[in-house]
Amino acid sequence: MKSTKLVTAAGLGALTTFPVLALSYLGERLAGLPFLAFDLFDWLARVLPGRLLTFGIDSMVGLINLVKIGPTAVVAKASEQGLALLLFLGIGAGFGLLLGVLGRRKPEQLSAYAVRGGALLFFALWLISASLGTARAGLLISGLWLAGLLVGWGWTLSWLIQRAGSALASEPSSPISRRTFIRITAGGVGAISVGAWGLGRVFGGEPSSAPATVASDTTGAVDSPPPEVLAARIEPAPGTRTEITSNETFYRIDINTRKPVLDPASWRLELGGLVDSPLSLSLDELRAMPAVSYYHTLSCISNPIGGDLISTTRWTGVRVMDVLELAGMQSNAQELYIESADGFYESVEMADLLDQRTILAYEMNGTPLPHEHGYPLRIIIPNRYGMKQPKWIVNMEVIDYEGQGYWVERGWSAEAFVRTTSVVDAVARAAVDEAAGTLPVGGIAYAGALGISSVEVQVDDQPWAEVQLRAPTLSGLTWVQWRYDWPIERGRHTFRVRAINAKGDPQIETRAGVRPDGATGLHELKVTI
Repeated sequence: MKSTKLVTAAGLGALTTFPVLALSYLGERLAGLPFLAFDLFDWLARVLPGRLLTFGIDSMVGLINLVKIGPTAVVAKASEQGLALLLFLGIGAGFGLLLGVLGRRKPEQLSAYAVRGGALLFFALWLISASLGTARAGLLISGLWLAGLLVGWGWTLSWLIQRAGSALASEPSSPISRRTFIRITAGGVGAISVGAWGLGRVFGGEPSSAPATVASDTTGAVDSPPPEVLAARIEPAPGTRTEITSNETFYRIDINTRKPVLDPASWRLELGGLVDSPLSLSLDELRAMPAVSYYHTLSCISNPIGGDLISTTRWTGVRVMDVLELAGMQSNAQELYIESADGFYESVEMADLLDQRTILAYEMNGTPLPHEHGYPLRIIIPNRYGMKQPKWIVNMEVIDYEGQGYWVERGWSAEAFVRTTSVVDAVARAAVDEAAGTLPVGGIAYAGALGISSVEVQVDDQPWAEVQLRAPTLSGLTWVQWRYDWPIERGRHTFRVRAINAKGDPQIETRAGVRPDGATGLHELKVTI
């Protein structure tokens, strides 16, 4: 019986977590208040040891690619959110269990214990939310909301535990029966949870990306070949990923369970450190500067061989050097330290700052950056993995030393140069050319700013065959689509691909994991024809 009561208390703690989460969600959607589960998870992701964090990332990406249940970035973000909710559910169960233990010792003090427990949760979660700085409602209003929500949770939980013992045991002295208690508790929890969640969904619409204007002075060369040259290229094999990735399907990897949403009216880029004239620039002021546009492929260092954490788009923004020259960068400058609104940080080397293709981007594919991809401002650096390119930038400081990097401090590469890679996207069995007796095979190859000189495909153990490249590419910074019209043979076959960059260096064939420098090895696809 004693263990049953403790189990009941833990169950009530877990059950009452649902309305707490629903009300927290409603507060976030309607008033920019903290969403407790996600704030706690994001805070843990920032304070956990780097080895543990990267182990979790590797395991998650590996599992997603193994079971192939959807786009890696989408599934990974949904998994993080699910884990955050489960973690908070566990906290609720633990809260209930603790109150159950205390209530057995001093039943008359249970309400007082519960209120104190709610107060402790409030202080802890309020400090966590404050450290993240993600709540748009402000510290005071957020604190008042959390205090009421969590202290109220504690008192309600103690009330339920007090009545659960006699009601569930069907004691004659109980004011309500077992069935009535279960019905009232479940109904109340369900009504509050569904109602709050529903209100949040209906009235807490997604923020839209502003501003309404687009930069008018695009002086930088969009180093794409003329349209007539691009139109004369070979057709990609059916099933090959598109040459340009839409904003909606562009991969997203960051340290947040939900995207930061910054107000363009109050946002400013602060630039200080070793400059003659510190700057505080609005988005409109950045847009008024001469703009640069180009196509560029961005890849995550966590992308496994053949993975989908790689995308290509047309970026528009202002050259970093133009901004630094406006501020008067001093001669002893070595790096640019960048801070993001979500607590991310990275340092950019002088070689990248001097590269005229390194830009502060505010557009993707001709539209303002979506919130999930860094609105209002992010940096784009050729030939580096995405871990070196912060989003949601709010502050930059010119420094005379080697600065820190968020992922570098957690065991990843300090340089994060892109490795040459290639992928078999499709063996188009439905597109057989019966007259020629061939079947189109296609995919992409990428070598960062170095470019690709050739791609080869091997079928089973046959000799490697050079394939056609869909060249020229949109720019010297994008992947290249390749196509191989393979003389068809029925049966089970393995297709492998390898690439050689423009310097003549072949892709590394030895298989290695993503940490710390990015994955290496050859991609292959097994197909029955």
